[in-house]
Amino acid sequence: MTSIRLSALLVILAIAACARAPELVGIDNPEVPTRSIVEATKHKVFIVTTREDTEVVGALFSELRADELGLASVEVSVPPTHVLGELERPKSLPPDPRTEFAVIDPAIYGSESAFLSSLNSELRSRPASQRELLLFVHGYNMTTSDAILQVGQFVEDSGFTGVPVLFAWASAGQLSRYVYDLNSALVARPLLIDASEILAQSIATEYHVFAHSMGGFLTMEAIVDVTQKGQFNRTGRLQNVVLASPDIDLDLFRSQMGEIDTSFDRFFVLLSKDDSALRASRRIAGGVPRVGAADADELSTLGVTVIDLSQVDDSKTGSHSKFSGSPNVVQLIGRGLNDAPGYGSRRQTALEQVIGDLPVRVVPASN
Repeated sequence: MTSIRLSALLVILAIAACARAPELVGIDNPEVPTRSIVEATKHKVFIVTTREDTEVVGALFSELRADELGLASVEVSVPPTHVLGELERPKSLPPDPRTEFAVIDPAIYGSESAFLSSLNSELRSRPASQRELLLFVHGYNMTTSDAILQVGQFVEDSGFTGVPVLFAWASAGQLSRYVYDLNSALVARPLLIDASEILAQSIATEYHVFAHSMGGFLTMEAIVDVTQKGQFNRTGRLQNVVLASPDIDLDLFRSQMGEIDTSFDRFFVLLSKDDSALRASRRIAGGVPRVGAADADELSTLGVTVIDLSQVDDSKTGSHSKFSGSPNVVQLIGRGLNDAPGYGSRRQTALEQVIGDLPVRVVPASN
């Protein structure tokens, strides 16, 4: 029976790998150029990555681990027919920007100063009240294209008014390479700290960290490191740390929170008891619960405010990505980020105001 189950799993993984959508960074449509669709919304996304660059068309960066940070930017085009909560990704190339997402104008920066100059220029294009950064750390099983599109859709649907920065660590982009991804996240830990140091040199007035799935594990490990060095939030500009469906061992998370300066009280965890991806992760981890599917009341005792999405059933991207797939949830998060610091301070009152009648339970930190 075990052999049969293993064979079935391998077949599923093989099918999933074959069905993966193509890489599309920098691939425009020669017949319908993306720039010609004036109704499409455009978002400039900056990228800080631990991936090696590649010559593969549409990939921009590979799954291989780099020794140093790479710096880049792209423009994500959202089609005028976009439906809130969906990611209209092309299944074949070139993309049709009238009905599909496109990623154009990739730029590689040869130095930190060049990257910062472009980033600051983008910040200056916004009103002073909107010169915020969103550092987005993607999760397991993601290619560069996957991560860029996820950020683009999230920014579009949440209505985030600041500038998004993607931290693209070296995920293999394959379901079967969970352990490789886990080790890549650990390898990326000091480089995520370096990325934060670069962003701290920008003119941004404040910034938020938003981490999904295994990206939450990477983020927490980096925060523990800087806390031990007495450098956590030393600029005072960090407003919120949001962990969406974090793929973190619950016992490890308890240890991590014990290491972190509790004077910073704006940690948020988005969880869902029906998260199918974290059920699989729990089996791989020997049965230890994952934070993103844990008990909300137990988590709140560790110093985090928990937003329980278990009753949300309208996600178009499945149970593991309700933060972007549920129209109501993604807009809730956007209002929270744009209204910071109220999202963090006076947490219970502020969250109740934006949640309204949504089937979402908020459990404030109780320690």
